[in-house]
Amino acid sequence: MKKFLWAMLISFLFILGACGGGGDEEGGNGGDTEESSEEQTDGDVDVEAAEQVYEQSCASCHGGDMEGNVGPALNEIGSKYSSEEIQEIIHNGKGSMQAQNVEDQDAELVANWLASME
Repeated sequence: MKKFLWAMLISFLFILGACGGGGDEEGGNGGDTEESSEEQTDGDVDVEAAEQVYEQSCASCHGGDMEGNVGPALNEIGSKYSSEEIQEIIHNGKGSMQAQNVEDQDAELVANWLASME
């Protein structure tokens, strides 16, 4: 019985570790910075880019539709936290969520997008 519990605990830790993804995959912003900065001059969020970062770095734990999975739902997180608070959570972790290894620009993009949802 103890071996089974240890195996479950180790499996759970591997699943939590997988949530930290993000990495340096090709296809990020790669040359589209001029277009992205133009879209954001109005204070608008580049939703398409934010969704792409979310899919690569967050969806495995928070669900493809932000409905929650291993991590909590994020579909109304903007009513609870500001963009700055969300960025801090991404970089430093909170509760059982570990700090995420994502670029500052990507964290800011996702945080602004999530904060705009109420």
